[in-house]
Amino acid sequence: MKFINIDKKDWAKGIENARKNYRLFGPVKEENGFFIKSLENGTMPDMEYNDTIMSPKSILFPQTEKMLTADLDESVKDHHIMKRAEADYSPRAVIGIRPYDAKAMLLVKLNFDTEDYRDPYFCDAFEATTFIGLAVNRPGPFDFSVSAGSGPFCEEGLDVLLADLDDRYLAKVLTDKGQAFMDSFETGTEADEKESSALFDILRKEAEKNINSTIETGRLKDIDALDLHGAGFWDEIAFACINCGTCTFVCPTCWCFDIQDETKGKKSTRFRNWDTCMSPLFTLHASGHNPRSTKTQRVRQRFMHKLKYFLDKYDQGIMCVGCGRCVKSCPVNIDIREVCNIMNSYEK
Repeated sequence: MKFINIDKKDWAKGIENARKNYRLFGPVKEENGFFIKSLENGTMPDMEYNDTIMSPKSILFPQTEKMLTADLDESVKDHHIMKRAEADYSPRAVIGIRPYDAKAMLLVKLNFDTEDYRDPYFCDAFEATTFIGLAVNRPGPFDFSVSAGSGPFCEEGLDVLLADLDDRYLAKVLTDKGQAFMDSFETGTEADEKESSALFDILRKEAEKNINSTIETGRLKDIDALDLHGAGFWDEIAFACINCGTCTFVCPTCWCFDIQDETKGKKSTRFRNWDTCMSPLFTLHASGHNPRSTKTQRVRQRFMHKLKYFLDKYDQGIMCVGCGRCVKSCPVNIDIREVCNIMNSYEK
């Protein structure tokens, strides 16, 4: 394990060096808050941010993604044959990603990289990306990441984890990809491994101690899925929901999408677009039948998928990393923490 000290006076120079080899992404402040965006035209990542409105998943799984294209001109060779659209999979780095968001990328990857199928769009982007995490020294009031299986200093999915020490960053290099990125910081100095590990442990414990919000998940695995599905509390949970879909769009682990073909002139393009299970159109069949036609059915599906079906299928925890975005953003105050605890304590 290698640790590197980076003086903040040298931070900008290191970022500029990294631009030579990477497309950079990081937190940028806009009118409504912080977003993870492309760092173009010399823009520096704003490392003083608390959290971002949206998760960084769009870097690997764009909100709208061009998948296939075809030429409909019959005079062109291979006309009407759909081919993979060109995309830029050159090396990229996400700087300042929060540890729970990096863990979320691994959960999403379980859906796009299976034994039977490898989604080339997501996986190629994932493999091209280096994740430079920024530990959360002061967790916010909506953070319940520790009890959700991640945490303010979680290392899963990261290539480097940075700890902000006021005048410097202490970088914990976790992978070869991380070391390649850290080579950009030529003035960085190697730190003592034992002392640095101890300091990280102190900072982690202090951060985790300041998280007051928790969920209980210990019984979810053992409760029968059909019993939970038929439980009597779903109408009450769904009562206030307006099916706006905000929770799914801010969530770092939601991966629902729709595929649409568009034609302009003699060019045809197939797009993949984010979709939401909260929409009544999401499961509407061409026949007119809708297996989840009611609000309660849709709300139940969202929570059952995240907290039960995913857990049963992959046995890798729940499909939630505890970032708290859905709690913070819900206009009617539906709280996944409360729902999770209700489900976990359910008895038939």
